[in-house]
Amino acid sequence: MLEAKNIRKVYNNGAKTLLVLNGVDLSIEQGKFIAIVGPSGAGKSTLLHVLGGLDHPSEGSVFFSGRNIYKLKDNALCALRNKSIGFVFQFYHLLPEFTVLENVALAKSITAGCKMQAAKEDAQKILNKVGLSERMLHFPNQLSGGEKQRVAIARALINEPEILFCDEPTGNLDSKNGSEIINLIRSVNKENKMSVVLVTHNTELANSTDKVYHLKDGVLVN
Repeated sequence: MLEAKNIRKVYNNGAKTLLVLNGVDLSIEQGKFIAIVGPSGAGKSTLLHVLGGLDHPSEGSVFFSGRNIYKLKDNALCALRNKSIGFVFQFYHLLPEFTVLENVALAKSITAGCKMQAAKEDAQKILNKVGLSERMLHFPNQLSGGEKQRVAIARALINEPEILFCDEPTGNLDSKNGSEIINLIRSVNKENKMSVVLVTHNTELANSTDKVYHLKDGVLVN
């Protein structure tokens, strides 16, 4: 469902050039749960952003269901990310002025033709599913770290994406909450046959996935 070919990413800072990705190839099948591991600064998050349509590669192509996403116009790429791709980050990125329910509903409400009331109804369903039925009217600063990450997962899942990208989703959590978050992601992966790409430093978490890739010196190896 997703294929990356010869991905290169170069950052230019004045006279200096930093090569982060140096010809990455990757194929992800529908419903598979894969992990990408590597040392800090190896470019794991950069690769995730390129695969998810957040950051253009310097060279190479990313195909989603046969379409080269970086050949799409901006509006079409935004629509693809909104409908078909979910993101979960280490730092949650919740909007502090909105309730849990509103944070999740907003991701649905920007979908073409979706009314806010309908979005809130869908948000309630997904929040019930992730165990936050008692926290819907709370604000982010009233939640624990594990609860915030569950909100972020609910927000990522509300549009029923085909693939979920997780960038160190347990990095700010203790081992208990981290295990609960991974179990939640794994259950959704199996139930919805949704592909998952997990970036992590945790080799134990990585080894519990279907396949592990290592990113080193800009190259991805199985």
